[in-house]
This record gives sequence, C-alpha cells and structure tokens, in this order.
Amino acid sequence: MNPAIQGYTAAVLDATPEPARQALVSDVAAVDRLLRRNAGLHAAMTDVVVPPRARHDVFAELLTAKVEVPALRLCAYVAGVVHAQEVPAAIAWVASRLRQVAEQGSGTEELLGHREARERVGGYAACVFEDLSVAEIETVEDELFRFARIVGSTPELRALLSDRDLPASLRRAVVDDLLEGKAHPATRRLADYVVTGGRPRDVTGTLDWLVEQAAAARGWRVARVRAGQEVDAGERRQLSETLSRLAGSPVELQVTVDPALLAGVNVEIGDLELDATARGRLERLREHVMTGGWTDLGFGRLERSAHRGPAEEGLPATAGEQAGERGADRGTGPAGPGN
Repeated sequence: MNPAIQGYTAAVLDATPEPARQALVSDVAAVDRLLRRNAGLHAAMTDVVVPPRARHDVFAELLTAKVEVPALRLCAYVAGVVHAQEVPAAIAWVASRLRQVAEQGSGTEELLGHREARERVGGYAACVFEDLSVAEIETVEDELFRFARIVGSTPELRALLSDRDLPASLRRAVVDDLLEGKAHPATRRLADYVVTGGRPRDVTGTLDWLVEQAAAARGWRVARVRAGQEVDAGERRQLSETLSRLAGSPVELQVTVDPALLAGVNVEIGDLELDATARGRLERLREHVMTGGWTDLGFGRLERSAHRGPAEEGLPATAGEQAGERGADRGTGPAGPGN
C-alpha cells in the first residue's frame, strides 16, 4: 500500500476522538461499498485521463454532507494521491485498516525501508499541515529544526530513540516528556510519529526532512501576488478561492501593487508562477514577433517573398518586362505582331 496513505490514515485516526472512531469506520466502509457497486463512480475514479486533483475534488464534492469530515478528508486524499486504477484497492485497504484498529484498539506500523518510511511520515504530516495556518506551520518548522538539533547533538537521546529493540510506545513517551508544554501540539504529534511510523535509525534525518516538508507546505499556503492596479475585496476573495482550489488548501494572499505591470496579476505560489499581467502579455508578444522573423520589409512583403521561387527573389518586373513576358506567351516579341 502507498506509504503516504498509511501515514495520512494514522493522522486522521490520531485526530479523531475515540467516541467518533466508529463513525469513521462506518463511513469509509460505506464509501468502499459504494465504489464497488456503483459502476459509474468506479469508472470515473479509475479513468486515467482524469487528473488526480480532479479525482480529489469530485470525491470531496460527492461525499460532502453524506459522511463525516474525517472520512471525507481521508477518502478524497486517497483518490488524489494514488494512480487512478489503484483508487478502489486503496479505499478498500483504508476501510480494512480502520476496522483493524477499531477491533484491536491501536495499530502498529510495519517496518519499512528508508524512502518508504519517510513517505509514510510525509503522509502523516500532510494531514497535520492541512489544519494549520501559515504562522503555525512556520512555528512547527522552527521547533522541528531545534528538536532535530537536540537529538543530533545528544548521543544518549539519539541512541535511545534509534533503538528499535525498545517498544515504540516507550520511545514515544520520551519524546512526549521532552516536548510536553514546550512545543506546538502539531510539533509533538509529528515528532511522536517520527519514532513510531518512521525508521528508527533515521530519526534525525527524518526530522530534518520534515523541516523541509514544513517549508514546502508553508510556501504552498502563501500566494505572493503582484498586481498592476489595486485589488478590491471582491477580487481578493475570488482570487483566493481560485488559488485555494489550485493548491488544495486555503492560501494566504500577500498583495503588492506594481504599476509597471500595467494591469492583471502575477502570482507565485510555491514553485508555480502564473503571469496574467499586461506587461507579461506584451513581453510574450514581443518574443513571438522577434522569433517570427520580423525584418524592415514588414510582414506583407515577407509573406509574399515566402511564396516566391528562388528565381523570383528581388524587385518586381518592370512594365516593359511584364509586356515582353505576355508577348512571349503568345509567340510574339515585345514590338508587336509585325516583328
């Protein structure tokens, strides 16, 4: 199973109070049955032409008001993170995993390889970051960095957290003792999962990797907007809604006015840039014209010369030459029939 789904499922479970877990189990089981029995929905979710973001949005819209929010988030995430043809099997795995945890009271994560373990922690972090503001993500990023430095510089602590012979519950208790009341609750959740869902001998490395994930998540939650003119409240709201759909989570707009852009907006969100400014359009037009072969002859003559043969290059024929050509076509010379 996709490691990120394992981590995201664990995060949803951790965030769901015990009394509400049975509803989560029932809701995901109902989605699993619906996906298996509804041929139209099954075809839509397994259509390889449909982009992952669209599958996520369709599933979220379909399940709104039909299941509780934890189940909606979990199923929509699954639909958007795996290959189209793997969606039914992934939903079935989640339903089975939830039943297992409900019956046993807790779930033990299997030992994974280095890359897969980090992906699992990344799935857990993705769920946690969805509930945080930009400022909170920045706080978590800083606290994870400092905690990683503490673990890395304390051999005894590093050895204890990396000892896979110790029960995960004991290692998690050590983390809780260190961070209780000293860090954001999300930082504590993530650090806990590093020692229970990550690879024991990669604790420091996984914490450092999580710092990078937090920075990336923060970048995708901030949209830096440069506008040629003032952006009113209605335009801000519409732009925010559009960018939120693109990013998959609420975004914070940072708007600056730059008259040099003339009109429109330039948006940077994460590593994506969207240029819809008048200045950008003019620059693209200029580039198109320059690479299209503009010369001093202008477009008209350049187009006509493109249709001439090699012998036709140069100036047009004079009136006399044209008359001579007409006479030659009739078998006569330029002086007339008597010549």
